[in-house]
Amino acid sequence: MCGILGAIPQENIILFQKALDQMMHRGPDGEGIWHHEKISLGHRRLSIIDLSAAAKQPMSFGNGRYTITYNGEIYNYLELKKELIYLGHAFKTESDTEVLLAAFVEWGPSCLLKFNGMWSFAIWDNVDEILFMSRDRFGKKPLFYHQNTTHFYFSSEMKGLYPFLKKIKPSEDFHWMSQNLMNYESTEKCLIEGIKRFPAGHFGYYKNGKLELTRYWNTLDHLVNPAKKYEDQVEEFREIFTDACKIRMRSDVPLGTALSGGLDSSATLAVVKNLIDSNSSSNKIQAFIASFPGSKLDETHYAQTVTTHLKLKANIIEIDPLKKWDQLLEYIYKVEDLYLTSPLPMIMTYEAVKKAGVSVTLDGHGADELFSGYGHLNYAIRDNLFNNKRINEILKIIDESGGNNSSHAKKILGAAKWLIKDEARNILGRNYLSKDRNHPNFKEMDRFTQQLYILFHETILPTLLRNYDRYSMSNGVEIRMPFMDHRLVSYTFSLPTTSKFNQGYTKKIIRDAVAPFLPKEIVHRKTKIGFNSPTVEWMQGPLKDYFTDLAHSESFLNCDLISNPIKMSHDIIKICNRKAVDYELAERTWQGLYPYLWIKSLSLFSS
Repeated sequence: MCGILGAIPQENIILFQKALDQMMHRGPDGEGIWHHEKISLGHRRLSIIDLSAAAKQPMSFGNGRYTITYNGEIYNYLELKKELIYLGHAFKTESDTEVLLAAFVEWGPSCLLKFNGMWSFAIWDNVDEILFMSRDRFGKKPLFYHQNTTHFYFSSEMKGLYPFLKKIKPSEDFHWMSQNLMNYESTEKCLIEGIKRFPAGHFGYYKNGKLELTRYWNTLDHLVNPAKKYEDQVEEFREIFTDACKIRMRSDVPLGTALSGGLDSSATLAVVKNLIDSNSSSNKIQAFIASFPGSKLDETHYAQTVTTHLKLKANIIEIDPLKKWDQLLEYIYKVEDLYLTSPLPMIMTYEAVKKAGVSVTLDGHGADELFSGYGHLNYAIRDNLFNNKRINEILKIIDESGGNNSSHAKKILGAAKWLIKDEARNILGRNYLSKDRNHPNFKEMDRFTQQLYILFHETILPTLLRNYDRYSMSNGVEIRMPFMDHRLVSYTFSLPTTSKFNQGYTKKIIRDAVAPFLPKEIVHRKTKIGFNSPTVEWMQGPLKDYFTDLAHSESFLNCDLISNPIKMSHDIIKICNRKAVDYELAERTWQGLYPYLWIKSLSLFSS
């Protein structure tokens, strides 16, 4: 896991070094620069597999014909290495980087379908003078590019491209992106003018001043046939998920997990711990728990229930915003993009992970979007309009997931209002339409599964993947995500909805698959909180003075990136003075003021 940089043709050495230094946090263990007349390649290294100097990058292969700079991990590299040795390839290192290079030489772009992992990389062919670039199936690892009249540049982060821009300024689409926070990550649009995002699931060739992109992965083309019996599906799911965890445990550095106490992170930790115990593995894993004392968002009790059951030490990280609030703008600069909440708790968590000597975590990302952890079960009501039993079950799940115990009439009324609003959005053309909506397999899905597909591939998850890449990599920590193993994704989107929610529970198949490893309190827990900043409590408590001063500041009221700064100022004051305690209002308020903090951070740190 690293930071990569490139320029075609060769760039000024001093300027290139300055750009590479922008990503020092991504690779604190070393750097490498390779200059050639036609190209410059740079790499910041976070050493995870093969810690020796032999595995440093940029790395050359094939008698020097191919040179790579690569960010990511190919988890099944050991299996691929055996296959490549059989085909006649020889290896000098124990790294997955060298395996990736050999796989490209052997199979060309088809190697991407053999990889189980996360990546963004570029391979220069010194004979044909062509650059091959790729990004993993779901965009876990970032990749940006910029082209002007003389050069083509690429980088793991936007800030790595800043030294090559004539001027660093907000994009013409900035206001649209600030109002559609979850919708732009799966596009080429970026907040900075002149920078584009390389798309997930694609590869590209750059030659003669032109980048030609090809999509190599579409989950809809890789659906499978699950077992017909649910009990057999549970076994199949458990087998895939266990192997997904197993290959993600391959590391030459210590492992950890960011544990919330929710089902997803708990399931991941439980399976990993079971693998360690059953195989007498030398691997160990530490659990890190973000704690918000006195807040409704605090899940420490549930997380400690898991660690006690698994006989693991719980590393409690008390999130006190005052300890790091003076670094807020620096954090926002590192995160680069806009979001609904403060990055402090997440960055502080991975900072504590790193301080404990851990550089790799196995976390539970992706399960919510695969199984509907955000209340999108309302779409399933539309799919079951003439099935009263199923509708009543859905209504109960929605209600209990929010920690409620509403009357049947109130549940029906809430669902009816939602359906009317959804239909209105359809009529007005305001509902998000999938890029793959014309694919035959997409058309065959029910509305609920279509929404999960969109959440996973195009809106919420791509946004969260981007955020967590920055949260962790700003501290030199790599996140691995077993639920995002492409085999598990294809399998899950092939399941009937009854395997995803049933008998009063969301994520039914996950619960049943990991039930042997977890306490019942966690397996049967229905409420979902989510890992966010306790924005209301902070604005009304320790950060009240900060937000009150900000709301009255001249620079805030005159910020042209904010649509209505006067209204935003009133909303901030309202929350701070306890005249409003609505979390959704606080979230909208934070979203509204974030552009101000973003442009301020850019002016401070981008020079």
